[in-house]
Amino acid sequence: MIRLNQVKLPLDHSEDALQNYVLDKLALKSAQIVDIHIFKRGYDARKRNLITLIYTLDITLKEVDEASILARFVKDPNVRESPDTNYQYVASAPDDLVERPIVIGMGPCGLFSALILAQMGFKPILLERGKSVHERAKDTFRFWRTGKLNTESNVQFGEGGAGTFSDGKLYSQVKDPGFLGLKVKQEFVAAGAPKEILYLSKPHIGTYKLVTMVEKMRRQIIELGGEIRFETRVEELKIESQQITGVILNGGEEIASKHVVLAIGHSARDTVQMLHDKGVHLEAQSFSIGFRIEHKQEMIDECRFGINAGHPTLGAADYKLVHHCKSGRSVYSFCMCPGGIVVAATSEEHAVVTNGMSQYSRSERNANSAIVVGIDPSDFNNDPLQGIALQRQLERNAYVMGGSNYDAPAQMVGDFLNAGKGLPFESIVPSYKPNVKMTDLSTALPDYAIDAIREALPAFAKKIRGFDNKDAMLTGVETRTSSPVQIKRGKDFQSINTKGLYPGGEGAGYAGGILSAGIDGIKIAQAVALDMLENK
Repeated sequence: MIRLNQVKLPLDHSEDALQNYVLDKLALKSAQIVDIHIFKRGYDARKRNLITLIYTLDITLKEVDEASILARFVKDPNVRESPDTNYQYVASAPDDLVERPIVIGMGPCGLFSALILAQMGFKPILLERGKSVHERAKDTFRFWRTGKLNTESNVQFGEGGAGTFSDGKLYSQVKDPGFLGLKVKQEFVAAGAPKEILYLSKPHIGTYKLVTMVEKMRRQIIELGGEIRFETRVEELKIESQQITGVILNGGEEIASKHVVLAIGHSARDTVQMLHDKGVHLEAQSFSIGFRIEHKQEMIDECRFGINAGHPTLGAADYKLVHHCKSGRSVYSFCMCPGGIVVAATSEEHAVVTNGMSQYSRSERNANSAIVVGIDPSDFNNDPLQGIALQRQLERNAYVMGGSNYDAPAQMVGDFLNAGKGLPFESIVPSYKPNVKMTDLSTALPDYAIDAIREALPAFAKKIRGFDNKDAMLTGVETRTSSPVQIKRGKDFQSINTKGLYPGGEGAGYAGGILSAGIDGIKIAQAVALDMLENK
């Protein structure tokens, strides 16, 4: 096949425009084209009233010397041979293999690690402290309605991980020369995701679709010989001479294995404490803190897309913003959810944590995004456990500020910028459930973070008109952007001081989002499989 990059066409181009472009570009006849496959489609909205679609196409030809075509375009970087994007398994488990790998955690990293191991025949044992995704969804929605929290079954814990209750974004900035991200998306499509996620530049799925997809992926793991245990928390790692030998579960059961994947997510603070106590090497890493901001989605659409706002090809508009403050800190938007809601995301009692969530339709009236300030390890004495302590302190403070009933503290942007005391909300209705308490947010974060956000919001308004409108809504606090801890691993994906322990995903500091965590899970599965064969 031949790949064409940077194929630019008008937003409302005709159905035959792609074929006409290919015929003209490559000087071909229509009979010579077998198929035009859209590998990727994005858009350029820098001129919002003249938006352009940008394609990457793979062209299958017949009765054509592809080499001669490529020779004609040797100096054109946008005409190349299509790369091989098929996933290749690195190993296959022998029939006499006795040991079974253990995977701890069933977020994207753990799920894909277990899935790939199962597809290679290694029959993993998957341990998840939370409930199945269906039961977990019941507990989570009950918490949002009533304020009754299950600390083991919520936005953070349970089958599917934290990404299940999010916008379901499936794009990442990680380098992916092996097209592992495509493998992740192909497995999602096989589990019921819309096929468009394979080619859209910014694909997303939404919570309800993710729930059913995760269930189907679980069934595949079981059908391939894997074992899945819910409501099973790992209380302790068994380590002998810096080699992991198994795990001890919350019921006292011990499972032996010299290959344990640690995909615990960014909120398993008790597990991080256990790792620290067992001497597993941990390091502090940067994370961010801030608020959720809400605007009317129609305002964001108009600012980003102009007269094209509401166009079905574009959908609800998103944004990505960053401001470098005079203090040297950076403020940026994070996990922007078009047409979504702000959700209660705590996993601990007497704490308030916010996150954003969208359904596939992205049809809610508000757009929301985290607006967060970068925190450096030097802010918490380079102690990984102190980073967790800072998160917990801010979350418990927010709980009190909200009325000590899981309502979240909130404030209009105009009031916040003018150091007001918490006026009632106006045209933008906060979406957070159970509820919000309008108050003064200036004590919700450290002074340096408040000052930085107050400086950034007017700067963001220069990029998106109305971003600092007085009635825009801030809800606090956003503290779980990433893990404050990195569980250091080597090039073999194993802990640098505990052989056989494979830390991965967001909780270990090696991913940020569903796609990158899934990619990391595949890489770990490959490393585990190869090591198991080598040390059989």
